Parts: sequence; C-alpha cells; structure tokens
Amino acid sequence: MPESETGSDRTTLIAFLAMVVGIAGNVIAVRYIASTGDLDPMWAATSRFVLAALIFTVVARVVHARMPHGRALVGAILYGALTIGAFFAFVYWGLQEAPAGLAGVLLATGPLLTYLFALAHGQERFRWDSIAGAAAVVLGTAVIFSVGLGGKASIPHLLAVLAASACAAEGAVIVKGFPDVHPAARNAIGMAVGAVMLLILMPLFGESFSVPTATSTWVAQAYLVTFGTIGVFGLYLFVLSRWTASATSYEFVLAPVVGIALAAWLLDEAVTPGFAVGSIIVLVGVYLGALRSPRDEDA
Repeated sequence: MPESETGSDRTTLIAFLAMVVGIAGNVIAVRYIASTGDLDPMWAATSRFVLAALIFTVVARVVHARMPHGRALVGAILYGALTIGAFFAFVYWGLQEAPAGLAGVLLATGPLLTYLFALAHGQERFRWDSIAGAAAVVLGTAVIFSVGLGGKASIPHLLAVLAASACAAEGAVIVKGFPDVHPAARNAIGMAVGAVMLLILMPLFGESFSVPTATSTWVAQAYLVTFGTIGVFGLYLFVLSRWTASATSYEFVLAPVVGIALAAWLLDEAVTPGFAVGSIIVLVGVYLGALRSPRDEDA
C-alpha cells in the first residue's frame, strides 16, 4: 500500500477511535444529567441539537460550505430525521421500560442491520467475515450485559430500541447513497431536522422547557454540545466518507464498552468478569467486521 494511502487509513482509524471515545463520554454525561433531574432527557437532547445546529451553520458559512439542493438536500434531511430525530425518540421511549441489558444487545445489532441494509441498497458485497463479526458483537454484548437480561420486559419498548438501531443503520446507508455534502452543511441541516422532531415529541414525554440550575449540569451539557455532538458527528461523517457504512457502524458497539470502562474509572462503578470476557468477544467481532474487512467505499 502506498505511504499516502497508509497515512490516510491511519488518520481515519484515529478519527474512528476518537469518535468512539467521544460517544462513550456522551453516555457518561447523559447518565449524569439524568441522575440529577436538572434537565429532562428529551429536552436535554433537543436543546443540545438546536445549539449544535446553530454552531454548524456558522462553521458552514465561515468555511464557505455550500448548502445542499435537490437530492443532496433530501439526503441531509433524511440523515437528520433518521440518525437524530427518530433514533433518539425511539431510544428514549424504549428505555423507559426496556432493561438496560436487553437494550444494549438490541443496539449491538447496529452493524448487522447496517450491513444488511447496505447489501439491500447495493453498496456492499456479501462477506462471511462481516456476518461473523456482527454475530460475535451481539454475543459479546449479551455476555457484558448478562446480569440485566433477566426479568420481564415490554415487547413494544424492546421493539422501539430495535427500531432505533435500524434508524441509525439506515441513516448511515442513506448518507452513502446521496450526493456528497460538506459535513458542516449536512450536520447543520440534519441536526435542525432532528431537533424539530424531538421538540414536537416532547409533550408526549411530559417534559418541560426547564433551565438547569447546577453548574455541573451546564458543564455536562456544554460537553455534549461541543465535542459530544459537534466533534462526534463531524468525525462520524469524516469516517463514513472513507469507510463503508457497516464498518463505521461499529462505533455503536465499541462506545458502550469504552463507556463502562470510563464509568469504572470516573464514577467508581464495578466491572464484572462478564465485562472482561464479553469485551474480548466484542473486540474480535469488531476486528472481523470492521478492521479485517475492506473498509473503503470502493471495496
């Protein structure tokens, strides 16, 4: 492989890992905000994406990024509707009744669903290692969250979590299928669309437009708006433009693993033997499905 291609691939891998760490940080910040009750979760997400959309709009103007038109605009709107609006709406509603363990396993189906959707759209070729990697990820995630897999759960709420995973998967595939758009412009439109959807749904969750009172809540929300949203979604589109949709989707698998490790470090949460075993299985799955398989869109 030429040196320039090697350097480009290394840069993309670093961006992918930075994105995973950012998402894991999001989990910690969202969990903290939810625990304080200073902000309702749906309103926290809505305000987060409103602010991020405004910042991305300013960035797009500064770098002279052209706003999309025609099919490119449709793609940006669908991106926001699926990966932000629908994803967060389904997740928030589903997690009201779905056990965290089962929800984690259902969200771990993201790489498999993304791969199947990419096959259906004709974007990727069938590969057994991709199927094996996705299966290993689901198995490893099940082991990690095995403690929370018992008990009864509401089927509609579990299906909502699965629908969230499907929305994120289809959103990634859609981005690859529409004309290329500058990441700042695509995110400005997508986050505005997602924020409007969440704003409309807020009354269904009985949430209020409250202003946080604790300084720590402001700090957590500031992180979510900046690196947690602007950084993560910027990196997401950067990686997605260079890797296949299915390879990029492994962010959803690695992020919870990193999140648990961060929680153990920052919040003194216990790490079980199941976490260690499951993490190894997950990493094997990520290697098979994302790192060992061809990751560029021409593969």
